[in-house]
Amino acid sequence: MLKQHLQFKLSQKLSPQQIQLMKLIQLPTQAFEQRLKQELEENPALETGKEEVETATDEYDDIYEGDSDNETINTEDINIDDYLSDDEIPDYRTKANNYSSDDEEKSVPYAAGISFNQYLINQLNTFYLSDDEWTIAEFLVGSVDESGYIRRPIVDIMDDLAFTQNVYTDVQTIEKILAIVQDLDPPGVGARSLEECLIIQLERKELTPSVELAIAILKKSFEHFTKKHYQKLIQKHNISEAELKQAISEIEKLNPKPGGSYSGSNRIVEHVVPDFAIRIVEGELELTLNGRNAPELHVSREYSNMLKGYKEAKDKSKSQKDTVMFIKQKLDAAKWFIDAIRQRQQTLFITMNSIMHYQSEYFLTGDERNLRPMILKDIADEIGMDVSTVSRVANSKYVDTPYGTKLIKEYFSESMKNEQGEDVSTKEIKKILETVIQNEVKKKPLTDDKLAAILKEKGYPIARRTVAKYREQLNIPVARMRKEI
Repeated sequence: MLKQHLQFKLSQKLSPQQIQLMKLIQLPTQAFEQRLKQELEENPALETGKEEVETATDEYDDIYEGDSDNETINTEDINIDDYLSDDEIPDYRTKANNYSSDDEEKSVPYAAGISFNQYLINQLNTFYLSDDEWTIAEFLVGSVDESGYIRRPIVDIMDDLAFTQNVYTDVQTIEKILAIVQDLDPPGVGARSLEECLIIQLERKELTPSVELAIAILKKSFEHFTKKHYQKLIQKHNISEAELKQAISEIEKLNPKPGGSYSGSNRIVEHVVPDFAIRIVEGELELTLNGRNAPELHVSREYSNMLKGYKEAKDKSKSQKDTVMFIKQKLDAAKWFIDAIRQRQQTLFITMNSIMHYQSEYFLTGDERNLRPMILKDIADEIGMDVSTVSRVANSKYVDTPYGTKLIKEYFSESMKNEQGEDVSTKEIKKILETVIQNEVKKKPLTDDKLAAILKEKGYPIARRTVAKYREQLNIPVARMRKEI
């Protein structure tokens, strides 16, 4: 039996310019400055600064007609007055209280120096090695990851040396060269496991009784140590609680990621530039947008003069027309970009202003328990914008407040009802949970069941599995892993 049915589907396609605008809105301040720099480099009709340009008052409806080739360009396509009169400071720069005076240039800092890999290679130069040994050592250094570990099996490295370096060796020889690599700085580099990394660092220390005990624990009882089975460690090594505490103290001083401690790894040092600032002025909240998001742009005077020259020319050749069409494209792009920046700036300010007033009690006090439940739709409905637009602002922008600089999305949270039937933010519950765990007796940390019972006593009836979920979101380990001597 053949069935027929009609299905209507309503879809909306965004124009390329709308997509570009959405991408601009998503950019944080530093990335926006890079995008601005790129646009200025690619479009000579767009310039920065406060340059004032003469505005034209004549209508040029007939400047494309009557040329020698009997060809015309539609005058509706190009209205030169539109380009000549828009060459002033954009109006969004003149509006009060929507951008900060903090306009100074700031650059993204980088860590100076040679790469981590080269740093290790330079140290190898102090060892006497044969050609094959040097090749093996260099290959091992090349296998060190950014944390400082060699995570590939020695057998695999042996095979790769044969296939890629034409060096045929055995596991024992590679392990002998690996011991040399593990003698390099920083201590622990070249380790194949966390256990080996910590032992390498301890063996470089002065061998006090505490250090020797720490080495013994890692070599003979690593699993008991990682699971914090302290009583089993005391019994197995026949030591006192005080001796165990001193040994664990030595281990806690070590670096589990020796590669990450090297400052010359040439990785970007991330410096967050706040996109907004909130200040309390005479008991009222005041919002500003970082001024670097509202640059002064105008259309090039030179390009405007080109249009004037074409208007004044008596004979209009085909090549001149082609030039004017090129100018039109660049001017269209410049005008659109200036308008897109205005829309971006307004969208950012309106969205953050709504968030600030929605969470005004928190921003006035700094108490996270005053954070209201807030989802993207709450703000989208309030400002009449799409949820995706609010998401682009919240997920990529930072705000500087009297209580620190935070990612805006951190102020969003779901809600649940307390015993009084009131909607409370899950952030409020997480804050209370975090405080309870901080104040617990570390010798007997609270299980998730006990944490759920305490929260219920405080008026937040949530299940144990929900407590576990919130605890994991806070990056807090289970009770057993929080145990201390």
